Amino acid sequence: MAATPITNDGRSEAALNQINYKFALTSLTSLFFMWGFITCLNDILVPYLKMLFDLNYTQALLIQFCFFSAYFVVSVPAGILVSRIGYQSGIVTGLLIAGAGCLLFYPAAAAHYYPLFLLALFVLASGITILQVAANPYVSVLGKPETASSRLTMTQAFNSLGTTVAPIFGAWLIFGGAEAPVAGEVTESTVQLPYLLLASALIFMALIFAFLRLPKLGKKDSSITITGSAWQHRHLILGALGIFVYVGAEVGIGSFLISFISQPEIGALEAKTASQYIAWYFGGAMAGRFIGAVVMQYLAPGKVLAFNAICATLLLTITMNSSGSFAMWAILLVGLCNSIMFPTIFSLAIHGLKQHTSQGSGILCLAIVGGAVLPLAQAALADNLSVQQAFIIPLLCYVYIAYYGAVGSKPKATASRS
Repeated sequence: MAATPITNDGRSEAALNQINYKFALTSLTSLFFMWGFITCLNDILVPYLKMLFDLNYTQALLIQFCFFSAYFVVSVPAGILVSRIGYQSGIVTGLLIAGAGCLLFYPAAAAHYYPLFLLALFVLASGITILQVAANPYVSVLGKPETASSRLTMTQAFNSLGTTVAPIFGAWLIFGGAEAPVAGEVTESTVQLPYLLLASALIFMALIFAFLRLPKLGKKDSSITITGSAWQHRHLILGALGIFVYVGAEVGIGSFLISFISQPEIGALEAKTASQYIAWYFGGAMAGRFIGAVVMQYLAPGKVLAFNAICATLLLTITMNSSGSFAMWAILLVGLCNSIMFPTIFSLAIHGLKQHTSQGSGILCLAIVGGAVLPLAQAALADNLSVQQAFIIPLLCYVYIAYYGAVGSKPKATASRS
């Protein structure tokens, strides 16, 4: 049996790798927090800009459409980029582009021009897309394959911490202490300041990650000939559809929470007060991810995923058919069910892809475009029916996720590899 390699300081290479992996995972949690924080701020921007520019629901949801359509446009190029430069360089690139997107909020607010806000959101999301393509598979490969779901769920818990803090931050700064914004009063303190602070944080993080000593992973080895394609894996394709409907459901619910809770027959709350309840929605996701990271050490991730999706379906059924605080808390509890869904679908979908992992990650991030398409469809239903009945779209999404967890996540190639 071959001897275990020993380094100059007396530690085995395996032990040293374990230390490096733990340090890398700790560093990556800051990224998950940051992009969760930024993404959740969109839920504050939707009602703010809706009132500011006198938009209907469909027009206001262009915020989410432009943000999440970046995943569709950028994910495949991002997958190619990351396979060439590696995970760490991909993270630095993503942070810098996201920082540039935040800086664009300053001229957008100064011009009082809605399309410029949409452009800024697209650039911001393009940077976050590159971060997702690099960071998610990075976490998955930093350790044992059988605990990838648990590991990714734990780091995603810090993503939920960001989404939990963001509504409080957004309600305070973006709403500027008022119960509702007044048209024509976009000022530096309401929109420009928060995104200038975010730009500074993102650029600072890019500098840090540029100099961190992290495991050099993700870069394509030019000496290895890769045959076949990630598209041949059935569980990846079904997982991409799972990501599409999950993100669409989560974003759709988050985008309508303030409008739904503000309705007289539900919570009868002012916009600023209602916006703070988003923290309960994403706080449930955060708590559920910490719990899920432990639970999935012992239970099959697919079964946990199916169970959570069934619970979310039941809660949305209650939301659509009740009123008052009962309906309000039913929709907020869906956040707890959401907790393990994204990281579990992601890790199940890329399981066993080996040399196709970067390509598979790009495909999955491509599917995040569900956050652009499905909320817009939900907005159209809200304009023509009601906000409450429009929740039928996320309900159907969770039905599919239950199927994927129970059946569709089992690896099975769609065609033989060449």
